[in-house]
Amino acid sequence: MADNTMIKVEHLSKRFGHFTAVDNISFSVSRGELFALLGPNGAGKSTTIKMLTTLLKPSSGKLELNGHDVVARPDLTRHSFGIVFQDPTLDNDLTAYENMELHAVMYSVPHNETAPRIEALMRLVELWDRRKSLVRTFSGGMKRRLEIARGLLHHPQVLFLDEPTLGLDAQTRTLLWNYVGNLAKEKEMTILFTTHYLEEAEANASRIGIIDHGKLLVIGTAPELKQETKTNSLEEAYLALTGRELRDEEVNSHEVWRQRQRSRNMR
Repeated sequence: MADNTMIKVEHLSKRFGHFTAVDNISFSVSRGELFALLGPNGAGKSTTIKMLTTLLKPSSGKLELNGHDVVARPDLTRHSFGIVFQDPTLDNDLTAYENMELHAVMYSVPHNETAPRIEALMRLVELWDRRKSLVRTFSGGMKRRLEIARGLLHHPQVLFLDEPTLGLDAQTRTLLWNYVGNLAKEKEMTILFTTHYLEEAEANASRIGIIDHGKLLVIGTAPELKQETKTNSLEEAYLALTGRELRDEEVNSHEVWRQRQRSRNMR
């Protein structure tokens, strides 16, 4: 793997029974790059992230993150990345500071470094003054900012953001992307994110990959995608590649498969 490559995906596939959620995709992401993975509901974005973050094992193909084989060395891989999930994962009954402390213990952050790191990160996301507040009192934007701070606590080389601004107002979305952009520049952190807000991808991603029906259709900069599809906007390019039909709400494909298997076994 090249020294500057932080994420390497080669011929990656994931099948659940007869259903193929991710179909032979390959791409790489460089150190310090902001890479957007776009696609309709159920296209394979979240399944790809789950495989990269050791939550799912691939059916075939190879994954490397920060030089580690994701399947063979999952523990080293987990210490190389931080993640902000689409759904909140904070403990609402703990304070903001306690949520950070819990993460520090889980990731074996050195005890003498825990307090300084927590303070620095909570100041970064402008939540230090609310460190003693229960998370249940936080707004959606504040929770997202805390989740980003928590994801950075163990000094990851790669940050995964799965729909990080879903449901947030425009001002909070802008604030969060300012934080993320500064992290990529100052820390040379590699960031892979998904979003349904195409303007976010166009404004913040150095390159964009578009996936649909489990296949990676194209990778390039926003201007390259517009040129390739002979369109005038990223939205038009996206629709030209993925179509205009409505999709069902995104579901967890492997859970659907498991439910079907359980139903068959009960017959």
